[in-house]
Amino acid sequence: MAMIAAGAAWSQGMQQGTQGTSPPALGVQEPPQQAAPEPAQPAPPPPAEENPGLIHEMGKLFEKSLSILPKMKSPSETIDDLNARARDAGESLSNLAKPSTMVSGRSVCPVAANGAPDCKIAADKLCQSKGYKEGKSLNMDSAETCSPKLFIPGRTRKPDDCRTDNFVTRAMCQ
Repeated sequence: MAMIAAGAAWSQGMQQGTQGTSPPALGVQEPPQQAAPEPAQPAPPPPAEENPGLIHEMGKLFEKSLSILPKMKSPSETIDDLNARARDAGESLSNLAKPSTMVSGRSVCPVAANGAPDCKIAADKLCQSKGYKEGKSLNMDSAETCSPKLFIPGRTRKPDDCRTDNFVTRAMCQ
C-alpha cells in the first residue's frame, strides 16, 4: 500500500512539474519557514519518593552511625592532647626519680575502722623513725599476742585471750 501511495504522489508531482515549474529534487525538500520556537522551561523534577530498597536503608544506617560516632579531633586538638599526656607522664617519671631508701625495722599496723590492719600508717612511722617523710610497706610480718592470763595453770582459753598483730618490717622511704 505504501508503494501505491508513493506512486500516486509521484505522478501528481510530475504533472505539476510539467506546468512550468522546475521538477522537485529527488529526496530533498525545503522545510517550510517557521518562527523559531521559544526555549522551553525545564519541568520541575518530581518530588522524591521514599524508596524502601536496600540502598536506601543502608544510607539511613550511615546517617545514623555518623550521629553516634564521636566527633573527630582536629590536628591541633590531637597535638594538644598528646602534649598533655606527655606532660603527665613526665611528672610521673619525676616522682619515681626522687631518691628513696629501703629501711628495715618493726612497726605495728594499727587496726582500721573496718577491722583490717592499716599498714600505710606503720610504714610512715617506720620511715619517720629513720629520718624520712613517708614510706610504703615492702614486707610484713604477723604474730599472735596473748594475754598473760592464758598462762595460768588450769585456765581454759577464751576467744578474746589472743589477737593477731601485723607489723611492717621493711619499707621504701622518701
